[in-house]
Amino acid sequence: MPEIPGGSDELSLYDTSAGARVRIEPAPAGSLYVCGITPYDATHMGHAATYVSFDLLNRYWLDAGRTVQYVQNVTDIDDPLLERAQATGVDWEQLAKDQTELFRADMEALNVLPPQEYIGAVESIAWIVPAVERLIADGVAYRVPGTAGEPDGDVYFDTVAAAGSGWEVGRTSRLSEAEMLPLFAERGGDPDRPGKRHRLDPLLWRVARDGEPNWPGGTLGDGRPGWHIECSVIARKFLPETFDVQGGGSDLSFPHHEMSAGHAYALTRTPLARHFVHAGMVGLDGEKMSKSKGNLVLVSRLREAGEDPAAIRTVLLGQHYRSDWFWTDELLEAGRARLAAWRAAAPYVAAAAVPALADEIRSALSADLDAPAALAAVDAFARAARDGAEPADGAEAFAKVLDALLGIRL
Repeated sequence: MPEIPGGSDELSLYDTSAGARVRIEPAPAGSLYVCGITPYDATHMGHAATYVSFDLLNRYWLDAGRTVQYVQNVTDIDDPLLERAQATGVDWEQLAKDQTELFRADMEALNVLPPQEYIGAVESIAWIVPAVERLIADGVAYRVPGTAGEPDGDVYFDTVAAAGSGWEVGRTSRLSEAEMLPLFAERGGDPDRPGKRHRLDPLLWRVARDGEPNWPGGTLGDGRPGWHIECSVIARKFLPETFDVQGGGSDLSFPHHEMSAGHAYALTRTPLARHFVHAGMVGLDGEKMSKSKGNLVLVSRLREAGEDPAAIRTVLLGQHYRSDWFWTDELLEAGRARLAAWRAAAPYVAAAAVPALADEIRSALSADLDAPAALAAVDAFARAARDGAEPADGAEAFAKVLDALLGIRL
């Protein structure tokens, strides 16, 4: 990221757990955890929009002079990955490796600054096992007997018992139980599993089944971790005990971030994060874009077709990060045209005018990462430069500002 003078730390963000936009207190350091992919398919625009959004936050903090601790996981063992591997006849480890590498290549092409720590679920198992053992010992996790041919010993988090420690389910997402139950079933939960104490209790450890990969689990028995505990443990290992911002798509607000926060609180009696920030969903043809629906616009395919990644990023930044929106060919065409207009204006930019543009961009981003307003400021600046029609000395300074603050390379 290029260094440019004049950064300020005046950020406010919409915090889902607060139900309002809140001021992010200035500090010398910032800490950020953004939930990563389950690598069984390539990066679609929903993924890209989320990671570009939190890249803006990372860049804002860095520009303000903060050192940033940024951690991201990759869920490289989970049911959807195993199901895809079986359906395609590909080894699950190879599938995870290939798709993770493709995701990272897509992020690099989109000029997303990488996290300092990029941790797989598999490599975190050695840290997860003692955490689950402790939750059992503390009375906030329990084993479920096997039924219908399932083995004994799956471990679940007791949401009601955990509430006695000061955390309660629904606090992070601000949802009622009636709202949570259908989402829990839709997003990987098993509300009707026999033997569970409460329908919203999430899985912590799945004991070994024939034909499934498994790892040593100490007193838990061989098996593999549930989804939510992975992020709790990774965040606790690599970030401050209560870090600044937990980020991800809005579909992670419940149950994933809710339960991750609950696990972390039960382990340490401190909040997982100060703020929970969520990006909107991206759709295609009136429906949410998702792997299960198969209606994906893939970054890698656009790149293979010769699309400029800077144009893709420009489209993504043209939508407010919290909005739900639909990808269209018209948006991509507009993104190309916008980028072309900025490039055409660059030779006419006066270097003395660039600091004022940087301040306008910073002002827009400080108000809940309002990238559309920032792009509108660049549009106006580029038009004014072209109106002068005289070559000037600011092309390099103009390019540095767009790269540093917006991640758009001219």
